[in-house]
Amino acid sequence: MPASLAVSPCWFRRCPAGGPGRVGNVETVIVGARGSRLAQVMVRELIGLLSSCPVVTFKARSVMTDGDRDRRTPLRVLGGGGGGVFTTRLEEELAAGRIDVAVHSLKDLPTASPDGLVLAVTPPRADALDALCGATLDGLRPGARVGTGSARRIAQLTAVRPDVEVVPIRGNVPSRLAQLKSGLDAVVLAACGLRRLGLDDSITELLDASVFPPSPGQGALAVQVRAADRELLEMLNAYGDPDADAAVRAERALLAALHGGCSVPVGAYATSRDGVLTLAGQVTSLDGRERVAGTVTGADPEAAGASLAALLRERGADAILDQIREPAPR
Repeated sequence: MPASLAVSPCWFRRCPAGGPGRVGNVETVIVGARGSRLAQVMVRELIGLLSSCPVVTFKARSVMTDGDRDRRTPLRVLGGGGGGVFTTRLEEELAAGRIDVAVHSLKDLPTASPDGLVLAVTPPRADALDALCGATLDGLRPGARVGTGSARRIAQLTAVRPDVEVVPIRGNVPSRLAQLKSGLDAVVLAACGLRRLGLDDSITELLDASVFPPSPGQGALAVQVRAADRELLEMLNAYGDPDADAAVRAERALLAALHGGCSVPVGAYATSRDGVLTLAGQVTSLDGRERVAGTVTGADPEAAGASLAALLRERGADAILDQIREPAPR
């Protein structure tokens, strides 16, 4: 993306009726994100959304995260089960005032927000599903080697196809796709990342969310600001998608109520229509042998998440998660 995107200082006169107000005396907004190509595409996506009512000069800044520095250690080990390996450094930069907005993949962001930081209303959500690349699920040969670094995907895939060999892989989207040429029969990736990078043709099959519910928040951007920057927050909120926001809040409320993190095998997928939420969730053991699932409906996202968590606990989720929370060997 360009180093900066200049916009008119008279943005407020061209905003739609009822649009956001002026953002104080801010003349430049520094948008921080990981340095990967996908993260920078996400920054462009956000700035493009805001361009219909330009505010100031946006400048992108790349931030190296712990997950980017270490591309070999499994995420469950690197993050200790609590997540944050791709987000903590960005939050530190935001809190210190070195960036004004942090853009994350929402599925990477822990459910507990640091003091002084808040999330804007979620922008329109991209495809939330997982994608199988290189083969279809039914077309995988017995003993096929399938690559993924996600504990949730490993568990879900093993539950459905215990005959395949799951190979742990890490790296950016293109590097993981490239492993199809190095002995893997298939890889599992987020459809949103493939689509954002223009790699739609690599998708062989979109995995059914009723069997392979994605990570809570998958496909959505997390737009994080300092709580004290009220006018900037209000402007960003005006460009959010209320339905997408309700859906991801429900998914993350489920994850929080189960005391899970982004590296545990909890899948969740919510849809919101006419003010009614439908939230489905699933907890799967790492070996794929135990799986509990449920669905609830409601109007309040946090209440729906808590309700589904209670239902999954009644069905044995805690026993599965307690095993997973045991310290991972290094």
